[in-house]
Amino acid sequence: MGFSDARFDVNLSILFTELPLLERPAAAAAAGFTAVELWWPWTDAPVPAQRQLDALRNALRDAGTHLVGLNFYAGQLPGPDRGALSVPGEESERFRANVEVAADFAQSLDCTALNALYGNRVQGVDPAAQDALALENLTLAARAAHRVGATLLIEALNAPESPDCPIVSAPKAIEVVDAVNAATGLDNARFLMDLYHLARNGEDLEAVIDRYTPLTGHVQIADNPGRGAPGTGTLPLEDLLDRLHTNGYTGWTGLEYQPGNTPSADAFAWLPRPQRATTAP
Repeated sequence: MGFSDARFDVNLSILFTELPLLERPAAAAAAGFTAVELWWPWTDAPVPAQRQLDALRNALRDAGTHLVGLNFYAGQLPGPDRGALSVPGEESERFRANVEVAADFAQSLDCTALNALYGNRVQGVDPAAQDALALENLTLAARAAHRVGATLLIEALNAPESPDCPIVSAPKAIEVVDAVNAATGLDNARFLMDLYHLARNGEDLEAVIDRYTPLTGHVQIADNPGRGAPGTGTLPLEDLLDRLHTNGYTGWTGLEYQPGNTPSADAFAWLPRPQRATTAP
């Protein structure tokens, strides 16, 4: 796979954020990309106004960009309070209110991957109760994803940046994937393999790839340290993508890195322009 064969998409919630949301798809297209992904764009609105949904849909279509991945509502991203589905009370209620809205929006744009982020541990609440709530909400999300022909993604974050999140290793994420698939019988939950988060956790990335590629529904990359573009840190990202390809991965690879002190449009020098326009796997 490497850089020459991978299908890259740009995460418009971490790149091009110097621009208003509705201008980002066109900016990504101007940089040569045809595929994008997004965290849930309205951090305070799990159910935004229809005009907001329509405006974003039109911006993506007008730019000629294909939305290939979308997060369910997950609270404030980026930030330490990321994730909602396992948080009792208002946050999990907001997640549930968002599930069908996000699934319908994804379906309207032929987006087939929906990411559901676990929430932080809450002081004074039994972790087992949080995990039971999470499984209930993930089951709801998996059924909504199945209804629109999408995969439900389960992502491991990293402990240094998200110390209160319980999903901070590949094996733990796979445990959740297996639990959701067992609960629904739909077999549409998959691992979101974010190589940056796994590297921050100190995991053996080659071993993770060799073991979990068959259960992987999406890949995201950023270099480490620094969460910058490939080549700004020490991760052998091209070799790791080659290893994913050898193990059978043919899906999307999301560029989820920070552009640093330069405009986002200048943060892709590592990737020749002809390799930025990609077609569906």
